[in-house]
Amino acid sequence: MKKLSLICIAFIITFIASAQPRVGEQAPEISLPDAKGNIVNLSSFKGKVVLIDFWASWCGPCRESIPSVVKLYNKYKAKGFEVVAVSIDSKRSQWVKAVKYFKMNYTSLLDPKGWEADVISTYNIEGIPATYLLDKEGKIVKIDAEGDALESAVTALLK
Repeated sequence: MKKLSLICIAFIITFIASAQPRVGEQAPEISLPDAKGNIVNLSSFKGKVVLIDFWASWCGPCRESIPSVVKLYNKYKAKGFEVVAVSIDSKRSQWVKAVKYFKMNYTSLLDPKGWEADVISTYNIEGIPATYLLDKEGKIVKIDAEGDALESAVTALLK
């Protein structure tokens, strides 16, 4: 019986430790290089509404969602909205090519470790695209919102 209890406790601790960050929690820090090699910290965007967009150039659903993210960014960037795109491409050249192709004129970061990236385990990402919408204090407001629901949340946070 003791052994079973210890196994259950170990399972619960493992589950809690690997849980995805939740709405209402502070977003975990991200520190990754941009295309110029400069390290960008998520915390440097405090005071802005931020959409973290996890993606990769080889991901079909990611490529389909990018135009709407670009459109949303262009519409609200002057009001304090920022997008931080975090790519898990293992080939830097493909990442750079996709950023240019889609005219992703917002902050784009790369972790070339792919699914082994620290940021993937920190956010417990199981599939991409995956998004986190943060308020001006860096707290998570919405997870995986898209379309009208995402735009409504962005406009509400910018007020």
